[in-house]
Amino acid sequence: MVPGPAGPLTTLAHGIGSQHDLPISPFYAFAGAFAALFLSFLALGLLWSSSRFRGERSGLALPAGLERVADAPATRTALRGLGLAAALAVLLHLLLGPDDPARNPAPGAVYVLLWVGLVPASLLLGPVWRLLNPLRTLHRLCRRLPRARLRPHAPAPLPARLGQWPAAAGLFGFTWLELAAPDPASTTTLLSALVLYAAVHLAFAAHYGERWFADADAFEAYSCLLARLSPLGRRSDGRLVLRNPFHGLDATPERPGLVATVCVLLGSTAYDGYCDTPSWINTLQTSPLGRTPTATLGLLTAIALIATLYCLCAAATRLVCGPYPGPLTAFAHSLVPIALGYLVAHYFSLLVTEGPRTVTIALGTDNAPGPLSPLGPGSLAALQVIAVVTGHVLGVIAAHDRSVRLFPPARAVAGQLPLLALMITYTVGGIGLLLK
Repeated sequence: MVPGPAGPLTTLAHGIGSQHDLPISPFYAFAGAFAALFLSFLALGLLWSSSRFRGERSGLALPAGLERVADAPATRTALRGLGLAAALAVLLHLLLGPDDPARNPAPGAVYVLLWVGLVPASLLLGPVWRLLNPLRTLHRLCRRLPRARLRPHAPAPLPARLGQWPAAAGLFGFTWLELAAPDPASTTTLLSALVLYAAVHLAFAAHYGERWFADADAFEAYSCLLARLSPLGRRSDGRLVLRNPFHGLDATPERPGLVATVCVLLGSTAYDGYCDTPSWINTLQTSPLGRTPTATLGLLTAIALIATLYCLCAAATRLVCGPYPGPLTAFAHSLVPIALGYLVAHYFSLLVTEGPRTVTIALGTDNAPGPLSPLGPGSLAALQVIAVVTGHVLGVIAAHDRSVRLFPPARAVAGQLPLLALMITYTVGGIGLLLK
């Protein structure tokens, strides 16, 4: 993460040094990852011959009283008010606070508490940003204005081809701001970006209605994708349930733009892991294009590489198994746990060090303590490798279940060979970035 030239946000997201400083052997890291993927693929091929995931049809219903509290208008109003109050606090800090991320909590609130904090929040509680989203609240408040009541109009239908493409574009814009913009921790830059983002989405929501946010808002799409792996979810009958996270992952809607959204998450995280290497820093400093254009090209290249590898895998699977519905989106859900593994590996240390520091600054405490990681270098390196490998193993399981559902038994295992090759390639790349 390279948000600015100075301040707490310049802390490396990885939290570990270069390869020769690592307390973990690259050989054992790669060998362990390959063994985990190969053995899981072999075991699934031998023992898992029919689809076991049932999507939104599964789940153990929670007590009716707990569901009533969760769905109560008072609960939802309180959460919307909390989200709006937090957004207003960030705006006030951007408008009135010092232009120094060491003394202004707004950059940390956006880049750490929101962007990284949504990962554990969505995993534990489901798509929380849907309830906290201040843009949804502002849209509802605007609809209650006297002028809006005097001139009501039915929202226009969303084009089916639009899908999640706006969310993918929004995610790219945010990661570009974080990783490639000239001074992303500047109050002026961040305020301008947030105001522009809000204005665009409120304008489209005024035309298409509140459902615009579900697929088009980058942070809602981000939270909802991660929430697919939450043990809390909604069954098809609307009940709040405890479920196997794989069932929620299997229910991921195959919409246009889904692949792009996941590839932006994967590619931007991969670029974040590469952009603090000495060779890339030297490239940024010496490039005749300048730092921002070069960083933009690097970010685009990382995302394009992830997407190209996935599309080649989909084409190879189609070649091996024959035509099947949704060749690009059918297995896109298996990339979600991989993205989660990358996010945990790259941003865990950032959240546990800069998160508390941001809260301390927001509370007005002077001389906020320096960030201290709760894990030593060895434990952190092990956590990062385990997160990446676990994400890929979960991806293999999700892909296998979808494969035995789509293809005849004779082709189901063979059809996964391109996916296995893709998982190994992603794993080698992910661990290589950690062990750089």
